Amino acid sequence: MANDPLSLTFAALADPTRRALLARLAEGEATVNELAEPFPISLQAVSRHLKVLERAGLISRGREAQWRPCRFETEPLERASDWIGRYREQWEDRFDRLDAVIRTMQDGRDEEKDHE
Repeated sequence: MANDPLSLTFAALADPTRRALLARLAEGEATVNELAEPFPISLQAVSRHLKVLERAGLISRGREAQWRPCRFETEPLERASDWIGRYREQWEDRFDRLDAVIRTMQDGRDEEKDHE
């Protein structure tokens, strides 16, 4: 697996449990125990998922006395969104051109029907 930030982000987001953990953290900080509560997996499994998210920079862990809250970090998602956005513009341009070709073809058919 590649270790560049974008690859780490997409690899972390590839798992539905990790996406659910991020969705929960988007609502606010939480401890590992709080994050693990709704999942039918072990606390160790949740911790492994959190390590993947942390390695990708999608979460950070604080230290407040004995409480170690996890926080959602948006920068990696912003980079991924920017990367996707560049391709979205290309796709939209291609769809616009395809739409124009289809309209031209439909207009040509409409003209043929008018001449019949």
